Amino acid sequence: MSAISRTVLLLLASNAFMTFAWYGHLKHHQHRAWYIAALLSWGIALFEYLLQVPANRIGFTVLSLGQLKMLQEVITLAVFIPFAVVYMKQPLKLDFLWASLCLLGAVYFVFRGNLTPA
Repeated sequence: MSAISRTVLLLLASNAFMTFAWYGHLKHHQHRAWYIAALLSWGIALFEYLLQVPANRIGFTVLSLGQLKMLQEVITLAVFIPFAVVYMKQPLKLDFLWASLCLLGAVYFVFRGNLTPA
């Protein structure tokens, strides 16, 4: 499996954990104290870091820092939209499409040329 494929898979899993760490408590646990939510989020975030750190190390062998960051942002949105719509029952808005198109423009500028570190 290529370094980019491994990076993408690890970042997808990492972002799933982080999205739940940041927003999952909003669905069922708003009645609990914020510090309880923070402690639970830190526990979930540990797994995010166990995936994110190796993903970035692997990705940095073939991508520039800017490319790696832009890849992270695209994956974040790709994970967040289904989370918001399916898990949090938020309406699917056209704004998600516009945000995605803006990110695609950013991806174009960061990745144009080649995939070697700058």
